[in-house]
Amino acid sequence: MANDFFMWFIIFWVCVLLFFMSVGGYFMFRKFLKVLPKEDGKSKLDWQNHYVDSSRHLWTEDSKVFLDQLVSPVPTAFRDIAKHSIAARIGQVALEAQAEQVTRNHCIEGYILATPKRDYKSLTTFLEKQEIDFSAYKHLLQ
Repeated sequence: MANDFFMWFIIFWVCVLLFFMSVGGYFMFRKFLKVLPKEDGKSKLDWQNHYVDSSRHLWTEDSKVFLDQLVSPVPTAFRDIAKHSIAARIGQVALEAQAEQVTRNHCIEGYILATPKRDYKSLTTFLEKQEIDFSAYKHLLQ
């Protein structure tokens, strides 16, 4: 009887540990894929850092506050990473438009472009709840 309980106890913890290791491995593998160089020799993370650094002088206090508002629904543990990738995409949009500063329109467009398609429903719900007009960018949500 005691041996059976101990055996099931060990099997339970083996399953729990395998589950946690596979979840951790999945996220580590995703991070590894972001660091791999693309055809141009730079990785996705290299490009994000490039756009953030290149557009740093374009950010105003208003656009920084607006970015903080846009990333507010992201869980706290992931907010810094999400903020960096969204800021990179916003910076890319502003640089490609040859803007003198990052505007709210750049922020909205970059926010939509940085958001994965699977999250479009929550994105539109959040923007509508915050009363942010994104009608000019609905074509990006297709």
